[in-house]
Amino acid sequence: MRVLQLIDSLEAGGAERMAVSYANSLSKKIAFSGLIATRKEGQLLDQISESVSYLCLNKKKKIDTKAIFKLRQYIVKNKVDIIHAHSSSFFIAVLVKLTLPKVKIIWHEHYGTRVKESRKENKVLFFFSLLFTSISVVNYQLKSWSDKNLLCKKVVFIPNFTIDKKDNTQITNLKGEEGKRIVFLANLKKPKNHIAVLKAFFDLKLHDSDWSLHLIGKDFLDPYSKALKDFIKLNSLENHIHLYGESKDIHYILSQSSIGVLASTEEGFPVTLLEYAMSNLSVVSTNVGFCSEIIQNEINGLLFDPLNDVELKKQLQKMTSDEVFRKKASSSFKAFVSENYSEEIVTEKLVEEYKKIKQ
Repeated sequence: MRVLQLIDSLEAGGAERMAVSYANSLSKKIAFSGLIATRKEGQLLDQISESVSYLCLNKKKKIDTKAIFKLRQYIVKNKVDIIHAHSSSFFIAVLVKLTLPKVKIIWHEHYGTRVKESRKENKVLFFFSLLFTSISVVNYQLKSWSDKNLLCKKVVFIPNFTIDKKDNTQITNLKGEEGKRIVFLANLKKPKNHIAVLKAFFDLKLHDSDWSLHLIGKDFLDPYSKALKDFIKLNSLENHIHLYGESKDIHYILSQSSIGVLASTEEGFPVTLLEYAMSNLSVVSTNVGFCSEIIQNEINGLLFDPLNDVELKKQLQKMTSDEVFRKKASSSFKAFVSENYSEEIVTEKLVEEYKKIKQ
């Protein structure tokens, strides 16, 4: 079996991290595991295993004949059977398939917001889906949407997974008091909803009891991040809320934290929650997408409606004030994720799907 993971970039987003994780994991299980970034590289580049065949196409425009030819050449040379195209990379995958009809395409949908879009807003995806052999989705809402709106008849739920791998990189030393750090791992953009957490942190006066909030993720230096910085400055929170930008030492950062938060108004299946779990953090999370399937409210974490500020404050207050619950929840959450979303369990399921496609 010879499979290529296709992704637009290697920036530190959820879909990108999963593409790299799939390529690395499959390199131990199948004859050939490849990974191609269609547009650009990024900080995930150094996480690609040496056993993975890697290439960047440097695609410059929507229909880039040079990039298409380069991809076609790679597929032919490496005798690729299946293109596993993540998110918007399906576009170039289909263009190549038109010249290599025997190659099969799995499209992997990670974009949680899709469920609020119409078929009309996804015309290209609708028509191109006729050439997909299978669609993999990261939550059940996306499965329903794909079944209803796309032409490919085979839609399968494949959960994300986490790798319990200890990375010894130590670069970022978090500010604040040990045991009282809240981390928010998400790029600074919609629909991650950072401002709701900042407001809850301030309204609860958590800084008065020595809690600190740490935002880890790419800053696009746009109105979204400006609003966050303005809020911090306006409320004199510079010593309590800290922005770090993109970081390569996520495991080390999480090891310095006690609580992980996620507040998105839309989600697919956030890899962030799995990373929180494996770092033994207690979690306060949005209930959208697959989050409420991973977290059992009041048992291994706390859920809230991201559009309900009162609910968010209530859950954040409970998690910060109840140390006994915090420790119990974090332990339970790690055990649950290890048991259900491990690398071995999920990649075995994926390999089985590959086998069905090849038959």
